[in-house]
Amino acid sequence: MADTRSSSQRAPTFPPVWQALRVTTASSGRLALLDSASLYFRAFYGLPDTLVAPDGMQVNAIRGFADTIARIIIERKPTRLVCCMDADWRPAFRVEALPSYKAHRVAEEAPTGPDVEEVPDALTPQVPVILELLDAVGLATAEAEGYEADDVIGTLATREKVDPVEVITGDRDLFQLVRTEPTAVDVVYVGRGWAKAETLGPQELAARYALPVENAGSAYADMSMLRGDPSDGLPGVAGIGEKGAAKLITEFGTLAALLAAAEAGDSRVPPRARASLAAAADYLAVAPKVVRVAADAEIDQDHEDVIPAEPRDRARVLELKERYNLGAPVDRLLGALDRH
Repeated sequence: MADTRSSSQRAPTFPPVWQALRVTTASSGRLALLDSASLYFRAFYGLPDTLVAPDGMQVNAIRGFADTIARIIIERKPTRLVCCMDADWRPAFRVEALPSYKAHRVAEEAPTGPDVEEVPDALTPQVPVILELLDAVGLATAEAEGYEADDVIGTLATREKVDPVEVITGDRDLFQLVRTEPTAVDVVYVGRGWAKAETLGPQELAARYALPVENAGSAYADMSMLRGDPSDGLPGVAGIGEKGAAKLITEFGTLAALLAAAEAGDSRVPPRARASLAAAADYLAVAPKVVRVAADAEIDQDHEDVIPAEPRDRARVLELKERYNLGAPVDRLLGALDRH
């Protein structure tokens, strides 16, 4: 799951207005789903800390995130856009299944509610300003209680029946959503920066990891369970790296089929891999619950997802621009709306 925010940075709880949001009967463009924390974390680390407000508060994440949304609107040309947020960066259902999940990033355990995540002090006060700016502009923000932004993205992508979807993220976990049917989902991966953004559909994802194209997204999820991910506290299976995992999933189609074959002594599973899979049985039994993004989260969303032609509250946007020295990035965002 994407590395995101502490509980103190969580987006506010919105009224459950999803059912009242835009419904169309004909395709009108594309739906962009933003892994917001992934994007503003990268802005925070990618832009100089000398970008500050008049009172000295660091604003590099705010400026970078505003710039990113402007570029998405101008270059990707979606007609709809949702900034997806974490209501819980370390959901209880994942921790109960695998206690090591993100455990190394816990700054403080909370007796109730989400644990506090280690987050740079200079980023923490910028997140509420990002949310305030999005609200003033009128761009939709969504979260789901007890779930990560990845789960919000997975649910909205699964629900979409009209427009093709682009998931914009700097985190590879969301590669599992790539598909062609019933509604196409591509991932725009910005892990190496916007200038080197890669658009991954099933063909590109399959080619990148030597996976079967017909189920590239779900095969990626299965491969990642075997490979593991130390940054998320996922141990993986000892002795099976990324290439070996991809080869085994391609050979058997799914993790479940691979495990069944290994248990049956299938000669296509090398003895060493068979022993490693058996040793990791407890982990593999819970890995799907931890790794796979949810598709049924109850989402709270604050605005319609149609990108507005003009800001919801231009005066407020300009006041935020002045108060926090947001300058050109806010101008570019307003210009993107005008050109949209």
